[in-house]
Amino acid sequence: MAATGRVQDRELAMGIAETCKPALAIGCKWGGTEEAPLVLFPEGAMKVQGTGLAILALCDGQRTFTDIVEELQRQYFGADPKRIREDATTFLEQLHEKRILDF
Repeated sequence: MAATGRVQDRELAMGIAETCKPALAIGCKWGGTEEAPLVLFPEGAMKVQGTGLAILALCDGQRTFTDIVEELQRQYFGADPKRIREDATTFLEQLHEKRILDF
């Protein structure tokens, strides 16, 4: 298992694999209200809004990272596609490091 973790860590250092399917990690779930959504995790809760909410809502374990980026590009038509990919990568990597999201 340790070897698998190291491979994943190397992939993350190079960016998120295009075919990975991000989803909330075990022990994490949606909470709050429709007006004020939260992600609940064992150590606490995180308020999610704006672009972060748009990204995280697409992380259902069915869509690949590529699918998520393509959907975000449709939602934010006119925004720089490279910037959308970079921002989504950074956000998802941060949630993965906090063990809120699994790939």
